[in-house]
Amino acid sequence: MEISGRNQFRGKVAGVAFGGVMAEVRVMVDGNEIAAIITRSSVERLGIKVGDEVVAIVKATDVMIGKP
Repeated sequence: MEISGRNQFRGKVAGVAFGGVMAEVRVMVDGNEIAAIITRSSVERLGIKVGDEVVAIVKATDVMIGKP
């Protein structure tokens, strides 16, 4: 799979929570959790389940940084 998104994080699916149309997929990456909201049909089509090895791909026009 080749894609244009450069921010790619390999990890394992820690949880999947289904809503009506959408689903939240939580991915553990080096001890940190990334959450993605994707369509339920995408989760089903890809067969995503807890424990699967996946790649979280972040592609955004803006990145915000905060400092406490």
